[in-house]
Amino acid sequence: MTQDWPQIRTAGFDGFLVSFGDSLSEPANRAALAFRAAVARAGWDGILDTSTSLVSAYLQFDPHWRDHAAMRAALETLLGERDWYAADLPEGRSLWRVPTVYGTDIAPQLAEAAAAAGMSVQEAITSISETRVRVQTIGFAPGQPYLGTLSSAWDIPRQTALTDKVPEGALTVAIRQLVLFSVSTPTGWRHIGQTAFRLFRPDAEVPFVLRPGDEVLFEPTDAETLHNMRAAGPDGGAVREDIA
Repeated sequence: MTQDWPQIRTAGFDGFLVSFGDSLSEPANRAALAFRAAVARAGWDGILDTSTSLVSAYLQFDPHWRDHAAMRAALETLLGERDWYAADLPEGRSLWRVPTVYGTDIAPQLAEAAAAAGMSVQEAITSISETRVRVQTIGFAPGQPYLGTLSSAWDIPRQTALTDKVPEGALTVAIRQLVLFSVSTPTGWRHIGQTAFRLFRPDAEVPFVLRPGDEVLFEPTDAETLHNMRAAGPDGGAVREDIA
């Protein structure tokens, strides 16, 4: 913890936001994930919902159960119990190995992104595919993960103009993060890989496949294999294993 962080702020009439930094870092993301899990374990009456962003944990509560002063006091007590930046990540996380086609005409901006990172195309594929990235948060579209953190070479900006559309399952890169798209949409992130992994399954019991804290390896494959995996089901050849 530092002099300025963490901070507790009100979020509307029935919410608090506990923030661990003003910019993304691995310790701040770890702290947000661990603190949210601790709130859930505390089992406080009147907690209606919790979630995390890149560096913050949000909780919604019922003021009829506990007023703002009491809720803030409980959060302050919990914050003081430990160094959340060094906390263990929550239990129940998974590692996903996701087959990915890098480059070619189905992920056409790999060479451009590699050049921006000062790498050859093959160096870029190796760098991305061998980095085990964490789901830092879910946002923008249903079930869509922001993943990181990549090496400092990948601190490349988003495009100044939008790509008209990337398909569902597109893997994109910018600012030391990857985004795996759950829907087809315009984007300013560079499209470097393509998967057949369906992240949002509205008819399933668990509609969002990935959860904050999960980890992912985007393992190289070829277009023909990916096509066959797409036909085999919504996982697109992805394999899950328990890690915690």
